[in-house]
Amino acid sequence: MDDPEPITLSPEAEAEEEPLITNLDIFLFSLMAGLLIYWFFSRRTPQDVPQMKPIPSVVTPMRETSFIEKMKKTGRNIVVFYGSQTGTAEAFATQLAKDAQRYGMKGMPADPEEYDMSELPRLTEIPNSLAVFCMATYGEGDPTDNAQDFYDWMQAADDNLEGVNFSVFGLGNKTYEHFNAMGKLVDKKLVELGAKRVFDLGLGDDDSNLEEDFVSWKELFWPAVCEFFGVEATGEDCCVRQFELVNHSDINMNQVFTGEMSRLRSYQTQRPPFDSKNPFLATVTANRKLNKGGVRHLMHLELDISASKLRYDAGDHVAVYPTNDVALVNRLGELLAVDLNTVISLNNLDEESNKKHPFPCPSSYRTALTHYLDITSPPRTNVLYELAQYASDPRDQDMMRKMASSSAEGKALYQSWVLAPQRHILAVLEDIHSLRPAVDHLCELLPRLQARYYSIASSAKIHPTSVHICAVLVEYATSTGRTNMGVATTWLKNMVPTGNGHPASVPLYVRKSQFRLPFKASTPVVMIGPGTGIAPFMGFLQERAWQKEQGKEVGETVLYYGCRYRNEDFLYQEELEEFERLGVLTQLNVAFSRDQEHKIYVQDLMKENKEHLWKLIHSQNAHLYVCGDARNMARDVQSAFHQAAEEVGGLSHTQAIDYFKRLMTKGRYSQDVWS
Repeated sequence: MDDPEPITLSPEAEAEEEPLITNLDIFLFSLMAGLLIYWFFSRRTPQDVPQMKPIPSVVTPMRETSFIEKMKKTGRNIVVFYGSQTGTAEAFATQLAKDAQRYGMKGMPADPEEYDMSELPRLTEIPNSLAVFCMATYGEGDPTDNAQDFYDWMQAADDNLEGVNFSVFGLGNKTYEHFNAMGKLVDKKLVELGAKRVFDLGLGDDDSNLEEDFVSWKELFWPAVCEFFGVEATGEDCCVRQFELVNHSDINMNQVFTGEMSRLRSYQTQRPPFDSKNPFLATVTANRKLNKGGVRHLMHLELDISASKLRYDAGDHVAVYPTNDVALVNRLGELLAVDLNTVISLNNLDEESNKKHPFPCPSSYRTALTHYLDITSPPRTNVLYELAQYASDPRDQDMMRKMASSSAEGKALYQSWVLAPQRHILAVLEDIHSLRPAVDHLCELLPRLQARYYSIASSAKIHPTSVHICAVLVEYATSTGRTNMGVATTWLKNMVPTGNGHPASVPLYVRKSQFRLPFKASTPVVMIGPGTGIAPFMGFLQERAWQKEQGKEVGETVLYYGCRYRNEDFLYQEELEEFERLGVLTQLNVAFSRDQEHKIYVQDLMKENKEHLWKLIHSQNAHLYVCGDARNMARDVQSAFHQAAEEVGGLSHTQAIDYFKRLMTKGRYSQDVWS
């Protein structure tokens, strides 16, 4: 540091005698004394200062991403991975992990999205270990959302899996072109990488009886595992609780979930990005009935997403989170003699598990049964088995356990008593009078209420701040005399815009799809969508109209639409006829199936126009789109395409099939279908 500049004194000042204590000395002394006093008091611990109690954190703790280390730490030797879109594969995986203890083993279900799947080769570090994969196939042969990263890894993997033992159960639907594609891929790839298949690939078919397929596979799977590892069944009962009940008699209600998917109070303070764990609460701005008559209720809803920053393309899906009917929830509370407003937590007894609760906790029984749990689907066999212990009549216990067995008689009874009459859990409790389970155990066993996906019926080019939904109310009578109502469509029907300051709101997020218009607007398109299958094509037509307004050359746009009666359920009739008048829709073909004595469907009109269809497909490289029922319509439409190729194009039947398979591979033949 530089020396300070010297102070120059006047001759008079220099001649004066300096005082003993200067002002500078006084200042320095005061400063030192102040510092001493500050040090003395600051080193003492403050007393009697009121301490604020910290608010309990709802932030998820850091998760272990190594399933190998977790297995070692918890003594597990079986890991059951699941690729699940609706919760069924996860439920099967949980069952298998639980069953392991019957054979002196310890299993854990695992979400591949939460772990580093490249660690699979390390499974050999755990003696007598086994990896089981319960893999659902979504859409047209795609992996489920939570298995996408695992799928990408599998596609590129060249690891050596020698010494790794595995088995696969696939969940699929035979009405789809790529039946059980994900299960087959995982099984095939693991063998190619050198892993050892312990038991045959299981292929569950949701078009038939997925539950029965799984039970049958499982009954043969465990004996094969026992033989492979040289172990025997211990006979230990697997009706062991996975979660413990904690009642909250005195809790700050701001710390209680009220329907949020993941983050507490996320519906009060919305923060992007919005996805499956953090849906956006969209206001319903329109809800109108589409059909002019008949007993059905078809509806068009418009949902405001202007504040969400969500983006979508024509052909994408919107996922909505519905709630169960209040009357069903109240009736459950009445039958089980429970105060539905009781606030509880169900805490996992396995402290190392990533799944701390079966649904967001703490919450009230009312919230759990309204927002989080599926109370309208037929209960699975494992649920019946575990609930049987609560039946006070031994005959009821025997019947429930028989339905959960793998015997032919048990399967037939489950089919005739549960599946055929579509008995949900409330119907089961009403019809088995001695069955009154503990409500917390019931909440542990019921599957999660899943989001419902709808093809977006609008284009963001025209409606950037809203998504449109087209849906039909699901309502049917059962053989027990009950009327079952669809969860989501009943809930959506009641979502009517209000002007009272309490808007009807729908939790939602956008799921991207491969169902896309061609990149070039000049490419012809052929769209086939009867009933509510018209939904994505309303978005396509809006987009083609927008392209035309922008001065782009728009190719031929052909629509095959079907409904029952022209004057009853011709959905979007005015809009479609306007698109036709403007030249956006170059050909509107409508099949009214019941306006005449013999039924006419979209495939019949396609056959009538086979020459024009083949010209568009083969000569003009048209893109083909099918939306609607997978079980019958999509197959019949495909047959109509094959017929055009054979009769007009001169192809053999085998060649026609291969031709359209190649179109699918190239992305020129897209399907958005459901069963």
